[in-house]
Amino acid sequence: MPDVRISIGGRDFDVSCQPGEEHFLRAAAKLLDNEATTLISQIGRLPEARMLLMAGLMLADKTAGLEDQLRALEERAMVAERVATTARASQDRVEVPVLPQSVLNAMAEIAGRAEALADRIEDQVA
Repeated sequence: MPDVRISIGGRDFDVSCQPGEEHFLRAAAKLLDNEATTLISQIGRLPEARMLLMAGLMLADKTAGLEDQLRALEERAMVAERVATTARASQDRVEVPVLPQSVLNAMAEIAGRAEALADRIEDQVA
């Protein structure tokens, strides 16, 4: 296991990690160091355990905020997908207006007259 020296809040630590994971460890240490440096600049020197605890809590708070934002964005994306799906479905659908019964009755009467005329013409031609 590779040993990596990281610096957090001006203090050096030797940490072991899996081979090939060194860059992830350094990136995580950099995030923690940024929080510790901010904390030290605001409060001053702290005991090591307290500095690491506070910096970790600050990172956890940021992470929780980002997770809330991610959940909200995922919900918005799901709503947008439902709207898009509904819009696509409505484009595939043909809507037929509902005709009043009086119009249907008039059309049936006209169709009956047309059939009667057709029968009379057929009788005359035959």
